[in-house]
Amino acid sequence: MRDFSFHLDTQVFFGEHALDHLRPSCACYGPRILLCIGGGSVKENGILDEVMNELEKGFFEIILFEGIEPNPTITTVRRGIEQAIEHDVDLILALGGGSVIDAAKAIAAGVKTPEDPWHLVKGMCQAEEALPLGVILTLAATGSEMDNISVISNEETKEKIGWSATTVLPKFALMNPRYSFSVSPYMTASGIADIMSHSMENYFMPGEGNYLSEELALALLRSCVHYAPIVLEDPENYEARANLMWAGSWAINGLLSAGKNKAWSLHAMEHELSAYYNLTHGIGLAILTCPWLEYILDEETQEKIARFGYRVFDLPPSTSIHEDAKRAIDALRDFYLSMGLPLHLQEVGIGSEKFDLMAEKIVSSRQGALMGTKRLEKEDLMEIYRMSL
Repeated sequence: MRDFSFHLDTQVFFGEHALDHLRPSCACYGPRILLCIGGGSVKENGILDEVMNELEKGFFEIILFEGIEPNPTITTVRRGIEQAIEHDVDLILALGGGSVIDAAKAIAAGVKTPEDPWHLVKGMCQAEEALPLGVILTLAATGSEMDNISVISNEETKEKIGWSATTVLPKFALMNPRYSFSVSPYMTASGIADIMSHSMENYFMPGEGNYLSEELALALLRSCVHYAPIVLEDPENYEARANLMWAGSWAINGLLSAGKNKAWSLHAMEHELSAYYNLTHGIGLAILTCPWLEYILDEETQEKIARFGYRVFDLPPSTSIHEDAKRAIDALRDFYLSMGLPLHLQEVGIGSEKFDLMAEKIVSSRQGALMGTKRLEKEDLMEIYRMSL
């Protein structure tokens, strides 16, 4: 196990009465709040009204910033920074899922940074300061409510880049599983695929002596497999929504990656897809995962892939670890299909025309190869994309 530093400072209020903690949490930072939302679903399902009614009891000044898109863009971030500066806000409050939270993180840092916010995303400057950020979560998926990571897209340059800063770690997160009751089956399944991908990226990363971290990752994966059919059959099942929401937070807050190499593979490949095609993140990950596992399956990786099948899908061991690993990949594919997720790029309207460009961008930004579970060079990446067609 490698040396590591682990620290979390997000105050989580979890459960049906989480909103009771909104006003005292906001009051710690000041009266003027930039409330960030997405495309309007929180208006339609009444959650925005519930939040606004609660805030109005505390004499806060609310500036509503709406229209944050899936795969949030730097243009939207710049617009949010302008509003935050214009109204001299004290707190950024994100109401939504990962896209809204990621944009809110960039806004919070951008207000305090003289550079263009895209320079923050590109790593050309650092977010030494940021406005405090609070979160009200409505979707179990990215885990952005309890980490310091943000992913922003540049629609002009066709780049989608993840960046991080300790200053944008949310100060508090209100997590009421009921707020995810109205999430559609498709987006619920996409969110589950996202949670599972975070867990798998950590689990499959090489690292000696990380038994505990890997067992925790397998436990999160088992939880997703257990609760997915329940929540898709009964969208208002509180137990299922609660367990999935909590799993999403712990899959990527640093616990599972502690002591391991943190160079992920799938996310780098998916970011290129959604940068060019604006694909839903979890869908892209689901499409790429099984081809990636098939491609990296060899004598070095077969035992860990087979163990994944034993522990997550209860597959019985046979006399061949290699065959067990292949059955584990098949079980994962069948699970994705059972949730109604597409498993081929062509199903979402993506062809092979940009494979060369996407693979080249990945390796050129990483000094010649993607160093994840296995070293992947340009031709390797292109082959995985081709296998995903």
